[in-house]
Amino acid sequence: PWTGPLSTRFAATFVTVAGIGVVLLTRRATASGDRAAIAAQRWRLARRGLLLFAFGYFLDWVWQGTILFFYGAYFVVGAFLFTLRARWLLAIGAAAALAAAALQWWALGHDIDDVLYGYSEFSQSPTDLLLDATVRGTHPLLPWLVFFCIGMALGKTLPWRSELKVYLAFGGTLAVLLGYGLSGRLWWHPDLQTTHPFDRGVLYVLTTVGTSVLAVMLISSIAERTKAGATTQALAVAGRTTLSLYVLHVLIFRLLVDWLGWVEPGSGLVTALLFAGFFWVAAVMLANVWSWWRPLGPAEWLYRRLSD
Repeated sequence: PWTGPLSTRFAATFVTVAGIGVVLLTRRATASGDRAAIAAQRWRLARRGLLLFAFGYFLDWVWQGTILFFYGAYFVVGAFLFTLRARWLLAIGAAAALAAAALQWWALGHDIDDVLYGYSEFSQSPTDLLLDATVRGTHPLLPWLVFFCIGMALGKTLPWRSELKVYLAFGGTLAVLLGYGLSGRLWWHPDLQTTHPFDRGVLYVLTTVGTSVLAVMLISSIAERTKAGATTQALAVAGRTTLSLYVLHVLIFRLLVDWLGWVEPGSGLVTALLFAGFFWVAAVMLANVWSWWRPLGPAEWLYRRLSD
């Protein structure tokens, strides 16, 4: 799961889409220039971020490495960024990636393993919470903020013209090829040349930005071409219950794998893919059945009630 062009790329793509979502959420207020409306959206994002941060903190007790904890941090930071132009967002994202690589470089000659790699189970202290969210967790701000900023920059360019999609897809492909082409060849810095996610290398960021942008362009093109199809409509409905389905997949995994032992851990890639595939088919069907009763999932409804 840690090597190759598909390693951890799914989570990074989710973060990119979250950045797009923040722009869509705040677009009307930003376009209006109304300071009161913009301030209201800042507070709204901050509340949503803090709520996700707190919920992710407790969910981490049963699902270590949950991305919800980090989504909360992204949304809080996004509350300060959504009015910026795309070029400034890209600059901030690049700065986050370079800062992460520089921190890793500096660590080569200093004993800071506790800062970068230490982990206090359940992140019980304020210091651990801060370190996990910023530098040493599974999806920390350094360098993962770059994916969120890329998403916000993409959101600023919506709706995407066909020509722009082709250019962005080509750029994403080029980034992947360039990153893996240089991987292993930057001998003067062993961490800089790696594409392993926890090495915070520039090549990891470059290849992951490439795969994320390419995935967003391809999936959006497919969705537009098939928007009237039953499958796309069913997935769109499921998209309004993603938080509920995320929590459900944690509970199902714990039940079938850890508690009942019906699925053996480490039994192979095929088993993992079949397990995941069966769950998501059932989850999409469940989401559509739920939509007959309520337009939002139960977790989404509660989330909005507490944060809006």
